[in-house]
Amino acid sequence: MKFTDSHCHLDFSELAPQVELIQGCAEQSIHQIIVPSITPDNWDKVLQLPALYNENKANQKLASCKIFSCLGIHPWFLQNLNQASLDNLADKVKNHKEDIIAIGETGIDEVIVKEQANLAQQIDFFEFQLNLAKAHNLPVIVHHRRSHQHIVPILKKANLNRGGIIHAFSGSYQQACQYIDLGFKLGIGGTISYPRAEKTIKAIKRLPLTSLVLETDAPAMPLFGFQGQHNSPLQLLKVFEHLCSIRPEAPIEVSQVIEENINQLFFNG
Repeated sequence: MKFTDSHCHLDFSELAPQVELIQGCAEQSIHQIIVPSITPDNWDKVLQLPALYNENKANQKLASCKIFSCLGIHPWFLQNLNQASLDNLADKVKNHKEDIIAIGETGIDEVIVKEQANLAQQIDFFEFQLNLAKAHNLPVIVHHRRSHQHIVPILKKANLNRGGIIHAFSGSYQQACQYIDLGFKLGIGGTISYPRAEKTIKAIKRLPLTSLVLETDAPAMPLFGFQGQHNSPLQLLKVFEHLCSIRPEAPIEVSQVIEENINQLFFNG
């Protein structure tokens, strides 16, 4: 079995030393790591990761775990950003179209709205990045938190070519179906390890396996029992085990279908 971590902030300092971590992932059959960016400040660092590791012929373990970059602006980090920031993102995407596989991480976070009162700005940045994804025929990685009521209508209006991933999905079966109908996969991570996430667990039990992908969101979003510790892409196998425990399919089928989902979304567009 092979595995892809569809959402890992590998550029964050909490995940250093990266060489040892990536070698460990290769040993655990985690053969792909997708790295979203979150602010203009980390675009270049995220773009540099594949070149540092993917062609490392001197270390076969490093070379056997491929890193893939995404470019975007996360809704938590919009302070002091403006239209010029979006224009810079558009230029960066244009100049690095061959170096990225998605736009993201972008989205809307209703919780942070209460702290910053910036819903209008979040919507503007989200819509711009969706349009950018459509213009370049790329999928998009969507952050949500208590914001389904905003995100679904905007995604319907955007009518993307290739859909994307609803990162760290937490919601009902009905909400999940809305995203699936719009061509999106659902990112399944540490949330399903928490007993209190009963609504989301029930939804994931019922959903087609073809709608799911695995993620860790490392170094954030630890699994239940690991609170207070930095998450790691090495935890992806524990996420997989939790998913298998609530699905009727055999683990080998779960693994194969989820890898097919990743290929269909990112590499066969």
